[in-house]
Amino acid sequence: MDPSITGPLLIALVLFALGADRLSRRSTRGHGALRSRIRFFVAGWLILAVALVSPLHQAGERSFAAHMFEHELIMLAAAPLLVLAEPLAVMLWGVPAEARPVIGGWSHFSVVRRSWLFLTKPVTATLLQAASLWLWHAPALFDLALASEGWHAAQHLSFLVSALLFWTAMTSRRTAEPVAALCLVATSIVSGALGALMAFATSPWYEGYARLGLAPFGLTPAEDQELAGLLMWVPGGLVHAAAALLVMRRLLRPVHG
Repeated sequence: MDPSITGPLLIALVLFALGADRLSRRSTRGHGALRSRIRFFVAGWLILAVALVSPLHQAGERSFAAHMFEHELIMLAAAPLLVLAEPLAVMLWGVPAEARPVIGGWSHFSVVRRSWLFLTKPVTATLLQAASLWLWHAPALFDLALASEGWHAAQHLSFLVSALLFWTAMTSRRTAEPVAALCLVATSIVSGALGALMAFATSPWYEGYARLGLAPFGLTPAEDQELAGLLMWVPGGLVHAAAALLVMRRLLRPVHG
């Protein structure tokens, strides 16, 4: 296991667990909301761990479809669940008491606050996630990630961070519901287009997988890529389309006077 991956995962889990415990001891008020945040965090953390440190990660080194499934778990399942958990405030309570004012004070710096507000604007976050998705699936960068553990970690970090920013923007009270719905539909189209290009390609895009020959489950490199493209195209499109429908449902809900 790569300590650069398992280390941050374990640190995040320990900080959240300590923070949740201290908050629950501090007051009985808000326990229901805290329990919901704990459930979201645990579910998101477990999915992220499955994607990054389970046998799925090793399978992804020999199969593009497995690698794509790993990416889908990170961006479509783990990221939105972690965003719904709103873990930063809970994790702040996990650090020693004397360090909390220092860490919390960073959020009051103008550059930090403005950067966060800019990065979590719906259009900005949508463009960042789309750019991350398309750039890292360019053959040169993807083969670089396959050949180097460092670049591979950078690829996954890019996917996770861009997805966290995207889902933060989509769930923010500052984001108007029509804008969120449009961004979700646009993301569905952008990711679906990339998946369709992969699925209908007549030859493998990535040399790193092509030279390995058959995937672990007996697919040729071209068939493996076709399955990977379908995984990006169909589940990705469905998740974003379903989220857009949920947003529009709230928007169209009748107001009772």
